[in-house]
Amino acid sequence: MKIIAFGASYSKHSINKLFAKFAAHQFSDATIEILDLNHYQLPLFTVDIEAELGSPAPVKAFLNKIEEADLLIISMAEHNGSYTATFKNLFDWTSRLKMKLFENKKILLLATSPGPRGGSSVLEAATKRFPMHGGEIIASFSLPKFDSNFDSNKGIIDETLKKEFERIISLSKTKL
Repeated sequence: MKIIAFGASYSKHSINKLFAKFAAHQFSDATIEILDLNHYQLPLFTVDIEAELGSPAPVKAFLNKIEEADLLIISMAEHNGSYTATFKNLFDWTSRLKMKLFENKKILLLATSPGPRGGSSVLEAATKRFPMHGGEIIASFSLPKFDSNFDSNKGIIDETLKKEFERIISLSKTKL
């Protein structure tokens, strides 16, 4: 099984990328690839730029990575209750080339943030939107207060959140 995981952020120190990587490593019998979305930078999408450029190479490269996956683990970063502008831009470009960009791929959808809601607004938006683009959301989980609830060596520190996360991972494994 091949897992492609990424944080939906272009931050060099993305907590969502860390969280996606942590989640991916809970699947022991898998080949794991962690994407850095900085490798898929694009001009701001407009139909005028699309008409001028066509589909830029990073769009095709990102779609190729999606195609390779048996499981996508996406941890959504939240800016003002929604997708980050950079992820939304990549999503817009990609969906123009291939509307069902997730191709019936199974998705473990995550979110985390430094705040008490843990990116729950963006998680809700993605849970509603991604199936329209061919994604099968097999489970979702939000980790609030990342800096207090996560340690890079120990993982999730809060016992209640840790048990819920482990339940979500176990549930995900049964759906693969």
